Amino acid sequence: MTILDKIIVEKRQEVARREAETPAATLHNAPLFTRPVLSARAALTAAGSSGIIAEFKRQSPSKGVINGTAEAGTTTAGYVAAGAACLSVLTDEPFFGGTPADLQAARAANPHTPILRKDFVISEYQIIEARALGADFILLIASCLTPAEVVQFSKFSHSLGLEVLLEVHDETELRSHLANSVDLVGVNNRNLSTFVTDVDTSTRLASLIPSSFVKVAESGLQHASTIRGLRQAGYQGFLIGETFMKTADPAAALAGLVAELTAPVAAS
Repeated sequence: MTILDKIIVEKRQEVARREAETPAATLHNAPLFTRPVLSARAALTAAGSSGIIAEFKRQSPSKGVINGTAEAGTTTAGYVAAGAACLSVLTDEPFFGGTPADLQAARAANPHTPILRKDFVISEYQIIEARALGADFILLIASCLTPAEVVQFSKFSHSLGLEVLLEVHDETELRSHLANSVDLVGVNNRNLSTFVTDVDTSTRLASLIPSSFVKVAESGLQHASTIRGLRQAGYQGFLIGETFMKTADPAAALAGLVAELTAPVAAS
């Protein structure tokens, strides 16, 4: 059984518990459920946008604890001040150390920035929950879902006003799971079964993603030169977490990257 398999087994049990404790009808009455949703597509494609989706992540199965002391509201507010176009907040606790409260804190601190609920969605309940927590877009991971579920969950997300980021890891997943009902297509350079990272994955898949989707590169993005190359390949979004979170000051790390990206490139 892979780590991803273990995560999904645990997730199904977790979602069942959460739904029993807080029924969907209760979530529909949450204060944030009717708030106007912010568009990640618009934020990433706006003129002058950094394109960076800055992620708040305490730990991961492959790296262990990355930053056990950072606070979600403070860190994400720092990200926005440093130039993040969007935010991503992990809400999986057993494997990533995140909680729904982290998303709520990020929402309270950043009322005008689109926020991704980063989790392993396997149920419509989680999408309702994301809306109630204040998220603007959700993640659908091809490795965890059938093509039919991607269509079902993306259409359901749209019915709640949420945008959808579909994450793929290779050509097979892209061809089988891509649906017109998603808004953004993310290429995760980290294999969720082996956790090996290869940035060339994004480069290889770029031309296979139709231009009607906003292209997002994920994982292993550490250098401005890498992001410049991916921009030339057609990517407009760059989801980065560990690169920032492993430092003492994640916002300062982001600010440094943004400064590099906006600085003139010296001729070779």
